[in-house]
This record gives sequence, C-alpha cells and structure tokens, in this order.
Amino acid sequence: MTTTAHPVAPPAEAPPPPAAGGSARGPAWRRRTVVGLFLAPTIIGIGVFTLLPIVASIVLAFFRWDIITDPEFAGLSNFADVAVDPTVRRSFVNTILFVFAAVSLQLAVSLGLAVLVGQRMPGWVRTFFRSVFFFPLILSAASVSVVMRYLFNEEFGVVNWLLGLVGLPAVPWLTSGWSAVVVVLVYVWQQFGFTFLLFIGGLASIPNDVYEASAIDGATGWRQFRTITLPLLSPTMLVACVMSVISALQVFDQPWVLTRGGPGDSTRTAVMVIYESAFRQLEFGRASAVGVVLMALIMGVTALQFRLSRRFVFYQ
Repeated sequence: MTTTAHPVAPPAEAPPPPAAGGSARGPAWRRRTVVGLFLAPTIIGIGVFTLLPIVASIVLAFFRWDIITDPEFAGLSNFADVAVDPTVRRSFVNTILFVFAAVSLQLAVSLGLAVLVGQRMPGWVRTFFRSVFFFPLILSAASVSVVMRYLFNEEFGVVNWLLGLVGLPAVPWLTSGWSAVVVVLVYVWQQFGFTFLLFIGGLASIPNDVYEASAIDGATGWRQFRTITLPLLSPTMLVACVMSVISALQVFDQPWVLTRGGPGDSTRTAVMVIYESAFRQLEFGRASAVGVVLMALIMGVTALQFRLSRRFVFYQ
C-alpha cells in the first residue's frame, strides 16, 4: 500500500515584538489625545463660565463687598440678614407660588396641545401647529414682555380695548392684584413650546399596539388617556417637570419688565432681589447669599422630584 505524503505547512511567523518605547500603546494614546482636544473647549467653558462663578458666589456670600472697597469677611451675617429681611422672604414666597401656578399651567397646556396635535390630521397642518407653538420660545423674554406690557396697559392696551367693545370696564392689569396673573400668563405663553415638543416626542414613543389592544377591551377616550397615555408618558413628564421647575425658580425677565416687582412686592422674585442687591445697592455679599439660598432651594426641589418619581414614573 502506498501512502501519499502531504506537504507540511511552514510554521507561522510570530508577530514582531513591540519596539522600545511602547509603540503598541501609541494608537490608544493618540485616540485619547484627540478625544481630550475635542472635549477641552466644552470642559474649559463649563469650568470658567459655570463652576468658577458658582464657587466665587459661594465664597463671596461670606464677605461684605461693594466693588469699590476691599472685601470684608462677614461670616454668616449675610445669611442672617437675608433670613430676617421681609423683602427677601416675600420674594421667595412669590417665587414658590409662581412656580406652582406657572408650572402647573404650562404642563397642562403643553400636554393638552400635544394630544390634540397628535390626532389624525394632514402632515402640513401638524407641522404648522408645531412651529407656531414653538415660535414664542425663540423670542427674547425681554422683548416679549415689552410687547405684553403695551397689550395689557390700562389706558391704551389692546386687551382693555377689546373689553370695552363688549361693554366691560378697563382693568388695571399691571398695577393691581391682576399683575401676578399677567406675569404667569406671559411666562407660560413663551415657555410652553419646549414642554410641548417634549410631550410630542413622548407620545410618539408609545406603541400603537397598546391602544389597539385596549380598544378591543372597550377602553377608549378618557380611559385610554388615564390608564395608558399618562403612565407611559410619565418619564417624559418627569423631565418636563424638572426642567420647568428649575426655569421657573429663576424667573426674572417677565416680572422685571412688566411690573418691576409691583405693586408693592407682590411680583418680586428671588432673582430680582439678587439683581437689585448687587447692581443697585452694591451689596454683592448679600446678593451672593440670596443666590446660594436659591441654589440650595433648586437642588432640594430637584432631588425631591426625583425621589417622588420612584412611585409615579413607569418605564416600559
């Protein structure tokens, strides 16, 4: 019996050892360098324009400084003055009440309009409404407030002119108890476009199969909205609520332009007190103390929202 000899393959050559100096790590090092260079502008910007001012404000809260003379260490006296100042206390109460009213109305209006726009309609109509509802958000808050101040003027405003057409008396919108209502309405009108788009995206992420299955079981209309839409939309609602509360706690432009905090202190907010203390009274330490208290309030409210979300937010 003859056997056929098979050729034997030559042994594979071993890869060359890395050259001295760690050239095998070269590509990874270069990638990290490139990533670092791309991130550097953002990191520097956050550090210079966000973190550094926060640290400087916290430090300045323990000093008395009028920007003319040298800073003088004051310990906790700025915080003590803020705690007993009735104007500061009233401004924080106004801010909290404003947040409750404005955020509740903003979320309700945004969700209602998002549900309506999500109904069956031609694509160009849906696009039109999305653009119209988002348009106020891209406008300057100060310019919008200036226009609204003329619209709600007691003597020559368009709103009172329309009331006169139906035989109703003129209303002092900006110099009476209605001033807080006007500030809330103007703020919500300009800000609801952002939460509206959030809800549009959240509604689009809910599968249609869920609605079809519930319709087979006889659930339609309000029952579907209550048992399907709201639970599945709760993550989006959490994001919208957190961002709306943070924004509303820092409201300044609308009350400043519309009412200057009046009548009295009825529409004065915490950020207005910070501005007046720093740039009108030149009490930068007091302004920083109010800012630190406001920052602590924002952080506390945000943490509370995330804590409560464990019970009310449902993820698919």
